[in-house]
Amino acid sequence: MEKNELIAKMNTVLANEFEVEESAITPDANIKETLQLDSLSLVDMIALVEEEFGVEIKGQSVGQVKTFANLYDFVYDKLNA
Repeated sequence: MEKNELIAKMNTVLANEFEVEESAITPDANIKETLQLDSLSLVDMIALVEEEFGVEIKGQSVGQVKTFANLYDFVYDKLNA
């Protein structure tokens, strides 16, 4: 999957699941703030990304993923490892 395809798919999936405008999801935006995530919904978001893209996001990695750009890069790197 090309990175631009991954970004488009991820933005659509997250916008639909968390009921936000897709235009609010920008690379530099903070994931928790944009999607209005608390601890439980953060776990839901991680599970959704894991299921949609077939990757595993472990505990330490979650703390490093703060922006959508971080998330795109993390998932893209996992898919191409």
